[in-house]
Parts: sequence; structure tokens; C-alpha cells
Amino acid sequence: MNRPEINVTPLIDVLLVLLIIFMVVAPIRPSSFSARIPSERTKDTPVVPHPDTLVVSYLTSSEIRLNNESVNATISDTESLTSRLRELFAKRLANFNEQRTVFIKAPRTLRYGDVAKLIDAVKAGGADPVSLQIDDLD
Repeated sequence: MNRPEINVTPLIDVLLVLLIIFMVVAPIRPSSFSARIPSERTKDTPVVPHPDTLVVSYLTSSEIRLNNESVNATISDTESLTSRLRELFAKRLANFNEQRTVFIKAPRTLRYGDVAKLIDAVKAGGADPVSLQIDDLD
């Protein structure tokens, strides 16, 4: 009886071709990446926010502010914040500005449920997307 044998010649041919391709391509790929890193901010230069930036801040006095403007809202009653955001977004839409990003700034000591209520109120006002701002960004 004849014993079956595998012909490995085509396999070796394919492997040699792949080896040659990888040897040719390897020197072409970039060996380093350049990155633009911002310089460190000095204490003398204040950060000027963009005029379209909306920041909802929850102060330790249980007061909610929208860009340093008091909106007479609390965590339990956020209706005035929601209506103020709707007004702002309607004015922006009339001026062909579709920017609806809102940042929420709250202290780390605030309960998770209170932050969730604040996010819900901001989303009900028409904000999309809603982002959380870290404490030390001032």
C-alpha cells in the first residue's frame, strides 16, 4: 500500500514570498511618532472660557449656578435651570449655533444621586452631550 505524503513545496514557496514582503515593508513603517504637548500653564495667565461654554456649578451652599449666574434652583427643584437652558438653546438655534454641550461641575463630596438628578435636569433642558468637569480645572 502506498503511504500518503504531503507536498510541502507550495507551502514553502508561500512562506518565502511572505518573508520577502515583510522584509520590504518593515523599513517603510514609521519608527517614531511626534506629539505636540501643550506647555504648562503659569499661574499668571488666567484661563478664558469660550463664550459658548455652559457650566452648571453646584456650590457648597446648595446653590446651582449657570456660568456664574444664579438660576434659583436646588437639587430637589431644578425646573428653573431646565427652563433657562431651554431659553439659551432656543436663542442659539435662532442664531444658527447648534452648540448644546453642558459641563457639570460639582464637589466630590456631593452624593451620586444628586449629581444624577442634576444631569437629568440638564438633559431635560436640551443639552447633548453632558460632560462632568473635574474639581481642579479653575
